[in-house]
Amino acid sequence: MQLEPETNIKNAVQNADGTAFIGHPKGLGFIVFTEAWERFSFYGMQALLVLYMATHLFLPEHSGNVAGFGAFQSFLESIFGPMSTQALASQTFGIYVGLVYFSPVIGGYLGDRFIGQHAAVMIGAMLMAIGHFLMAFEVSFLVALLFLIAGSGFLKGNLAAQVGQLYEASDQRRDAGYTIYNFSINVGAAIAPLVCGTLGELYGWHYGFGIAGIGMLVGLAIYVAGSRHLPKSKITSETIAARKLKKEDFAPIFVILIMLAITSLYWTAQAQVWNVYPLWIKDEVNRLIFGFEVPVTWFQSLDFMFVLAAAPLVLWFWRRQNKLGNEPQDSIKIAIGCLIFGLAFMMLVIGEMTSSDAGIHMFWPFIFHCICGTGFLYIGPVAMSFISRVAPASVNSMMIGSYYLAIFIGGFGSGWLGQLYETMAPQWFWLIHGGIVSSGAVLIVLLKPFMDKMARAE
Repeated sequence: MQLEPETNIKNAVQNADGTAFIGHPKGLGFIVFTEAWERFSFYGMQALLVLYMATHLFLPEHSGNVAGFGAFQSFLESIFGPMSTQALASQTFGIYVGLVYFSPVIGGYLGDRFIGQHAAVMIGAMLMAIGHFLMAFEVSFLVALLFLIAGSGFLKGNLAAQVGQLYEASDQRRDAGYTIYNFSINVGAAIAPLVCGTLGELYGWHYGFGIAGIGMLVGLAIYVAGSRHLPKSKITSETIAARKLKKEDFAPIFVILIMLAITSLYWTAQAQVWNVYPLWIKDEVNRLIFGFEVPVTWFQSLDFMFVLAAAPLVLWFWRRQNKLGNEPQDSIKIAIGCLIFGLAFMMLVIGEMTSSDAGIHMFWPFIFHCICGTGFLYIGPVAMSFISRVAPASVNSMMIGSYYLAIFIGGFGSGWLGQLYETMAPQWFWLIHGGIVSSGAVLIVLLKPFMDKMARAE
């Protein structure tokens, strides 16, 4: 099975600078730093979003400033029924996250078939920069979300696909390349809440959103500077004809869709960390340290910091397993990650059960994020590498874009579940999420023989 489009382009890039960036092609370095700044802007805005909506923008005294808000609220309540401010904010966030991670499927298709991955990334970065700056104004809030959704669609799948195109199909550095790529995501995401979140939460929402826009422009500048080191696919009638699906391509696509459905259970739980979780931190956790109240957004930074801390250890552990001949297959790694993440939610349950009059001790969300970081490493980069390897060449970017379909489903799921937060005890709310993500491991064990037979890739 051919796994990558434009082999001649890859060979040119590979031979020119095959080990120029920590043992990887030079182009990976530019992609990594582009992605780090893009994630800085994205997660900087996202760290503020639910807090901004639930405690400021959607309150009656401010919501009238938002163009189209009345029609938007009426539309949502016609589907979900009357909602409190918190429920409306959670549902809006769920829809936004869902669409942000659905749009890369469309953007990936356009990159594969019409404009090429390079042009798609450029368009996406510019749209996202506009969206971030529009977030600084209350009146353009809903329009800003639309720009961010469209920009993410063009950028995410096509940028991730370019990582795979830097390597030959047989190059064993591919998994490490995607792990470095995901490492850059978490660097940007870890710094973002500390900078954008602190400015927005303590000094003014619009300062936080404005800094996020500047970060996106920096990412775009880095991408442009490294253009000559990146694979560029020229779309012609011949390449489109060569990329038609073959009969044998449908089985691996079906396997990818099964894996996406399973990983959406993980993303349903993970998306809640961006959704209701900040409100829970604000209301339930004692955030005082020697008289200083820790900003809510800093806790989201912990989520990514622990990924960075755990990554070298997890990579070392996998290399050791590989040398011993017992490194798990990708699907088993993902199952392990689901169990680890389910365990993390038990820390929130225990925190609720041991709460005092002063609130929940910060130890529990701290250990929660510590465990989450390891769980992500067994799921996020592994699933992306799995799709890159299994997906047919004709729809490689689109299928890598489909990785985000799992987050699309998870985003909508977290939005729907977020409405339950005000109606049940928090420990039950978090226990439900732990059960959802843990069920992914059970499904993988049950379906693995079938998936292995269909994919013939592991």
